[in-house]
Amino acid sequence: MATESPLHLLDDLINTGQQQQEQQQEFLISLESIILTIFLSIIIIMTVCGNLLVMVALCKDRHLRKKKTNYFIVSLAFADLLVALLVMPFAAIELITGEWRYGEIFCLVRTSLDVLLTTASILHLCCIALDRYYAICCQPLVYRHKMTPVRVAVMLSGCWFIPIFISFLPIMQSWNAIGIEDIIEERKGLAGASNDTSCVFLVNRPYALVCSAVAFYVPLALMVLAYQRIYVTAMTHVRQIETLQRAGSAPVSGPTPMITVRSSTSSDPTDHYRLRTTRALSPSEQAPIANSRMRVETKAAKTLAVIMGCFCLCWAPFFITNIVDPFIHYSVPWQLWTAWLWLGYINSGLNPFLYAFLNRAFRRAFLVILCCGDERYARQGSCSYGQVHRVCSAASVNGTSMALR
Repeated sequence: MATESPLHLLDDLINTGQQQQEQQQEFLISLESIILTIFLSIIIIMTVCGNLLVMVALCKDRHLRKKKTNYFIVSLAFADLLVALLVMPFAAIELITGEWRYGEIFCLVRTSLDVLLTTASILHLCCIALDRYYAICCQPLVYRHKMTPVRVAVMLSGCWFIPIFISFLPIMQSWNAIGIEDIIEERKGLAGASNDTSCVFLVNRPYALVCSAVAFYVPLALMVLAYQRIYVTAMTHVRQIETLQRAGSAPVSGPTPMITVRSSTSSDPTDHYRLRTTRALSPSEQAPIANSRMRVETKAAKTLAVIMGCFCLCWAPFFITNIVDPFIHYSVPWQLWTAWLWLGYINSGLNPFLYAFLNRAFRRAFLVILCCGDERYARQGSCSYGQVHRVCSAASVNGTSMALR
């Protein structure tokens, strides 16, 4: 008995230590689940509220409904709202619980909705960039000829119908799994789950290349070209304005010169204001104009950098991984896949801030809605700066730079 007693004590100590470790692990797992639930819930709620506010603002404000670009913005908000309502909650539940509880058929439907809605969101961003390009880099008559209501409707329809050909059609027919059926079954076996408790989605090389090109790389190339031309055109026009303003310091004979200017991000080229030089400008008055030009250039560069930076930061990791993974035998860890996917979802929550909240007209509409219709926040008709009087247009998409028409 004397020899067995220390062994029993040792066993008790080992069992107690194991129980404490198990309790600590359970506590950490519970704490991780709580933190993850709160974090994902915040993302979903912010995405729903932001995009819903954009849609309500367009419905209540008749001035917003007059601008063509705003229809792209509200359709984008609708796509992002559906992402938050139909895709994010199921992805969050699967991530938190570690299993899929809704069956194999709904797994395919959820995956198809995921591809459809996220691709539609990205295509809307591309259409907004093209609309801005035509509005700023083309003559007003050219813009009105190209961006007719029918063409706007066709572009919006394309944003919703094109993703069907890379989502529901191939996924429900299992075209994405051709040639990799054994790998999918092996992945399900490694997860230790049946078809009813797992939602494994892998894609073969052709599908990965085609889907990534349609959903990301082609829109990205068009957006880069459009915004690059927008920035170059806007900066050229700002320098022309500065040159004409400097020329105004010389004695002027004949009619008073008139410079017509519009917002470089305006959705309608007919929205503009005029700068009327009524007298010669002294050197002391030219300094604020030069400083204003620097502020315009800096703000325009920062805004375009933020728009493209957020888009690339959110979606580039996912689509790079989507192309690379099939060529490295599907060795990318699921944790990395999940992180890149949710980073892309976050883009749906950022879009209202990038494309609507930075717009002065939308901001006023938001204030009216949130302040229960307080008319103090209604659109202001005009504003002035020093010796330069201008009629302010509320049609700019992000309220950044000016361009000479």
